[in-house]
Amino acid sequence: MVAFELIVDAPVDLEITGKFAAPSPDWIHLSRILLDYELIVMTEGVLYLAGDTTYFTVSKGEYLLLPPYTKQFGYKSSNCSFYWLHFKAQEGLTVTDITDTGHTIKPAENRLLLPQYGTVKSLEKIIVMMKQLQDSVRAYNQKTLNNYMTTVILCELYNQVFQSEHSPLRKTKQEQLYNDIVDYIKWSRSEHIKVSQIAAYFGYNEKYLSHLFSTISGIPLKQYILQQKMELAKFLLSDTNQNISEVSLQLGYKDCHNFMKSFKKIVGLTPTDFRNAYAKRLLFYE
Repeated sequence: MVAFELIVDAPVDLEITGKFAAPSPDWIHLSRILLDYELIVMTEGVLYLAGDTTYFTVSKGEYLLLPPYTKQFGYKSSNCSFYWLHFKAQEGLTVTDITDTGHTIKPAENRLLLPQYGTVKSLEKIIVMMKQLQDSVRAYNQKTLNNYMTTVILCELYNQVFQSEHSPLRKTKQEQLYNDIVDYIKWSRSEHIKVSQIAAYFGYNEKYLSHLFSTISGIPLKQYILQQKMELAKFLLSDTNQNISEVSLQLGYKDCHNFMKSFKKIVGLTPTDFRNAYAKRLLFYE
């Protein structure tokens, strides 16, 4: 797999960013030569995009990074939406095979090694950060701030990809159970999840499961469930036009006031204040 090493001892230079939504199911990406890096993070549908002679199929939850001087063109109709940003960076090595033992997975502190294509571990977190960058562009348009925020997004992406694809496999039964619980919670965030429900699903004692989880993660299981619900809430508030009641229902809350109270406790802002703080989304059609 191709990967790009970016030198980030200084922040990268943001050129432009936005969110794209296909204007029709028949939309096909334009043909052009890139003058800088483009990062695409998919939020809905499938994007059929070629870079030189490589044809990519990029689905929701996946990203694509194309380098400068790439001939980019759509090769099929793509009914999709995605966040994107163009940036310039000082490039180190271009690794043609990230599994090659001659190249280390962990670059130096001032370098990021990003595979050209991959799956993000937390799509909602990346989207919220992209939205915050767009809010900064609209509200301040201050180059230094925008450059640092773009660099932070790339660092977050590197850590998500590195942790999800290249971290050593957990070997113990307890650690595997912990991973299974984490996955179960992420898939069930739109439900009213209880610790007793999780314990019953995995066939363990509720007290034992709670102790195991807090020992490995450092936080109580109930707290983790709440945090994951609020991560999804932040995504819905920043990337959709659903009202507070609709977001509350989607997260499994029967009482909207309980949702607002929980959100304020975890995030430090009310849902309305959070939405208003990052309301300046950039929507572009290419």
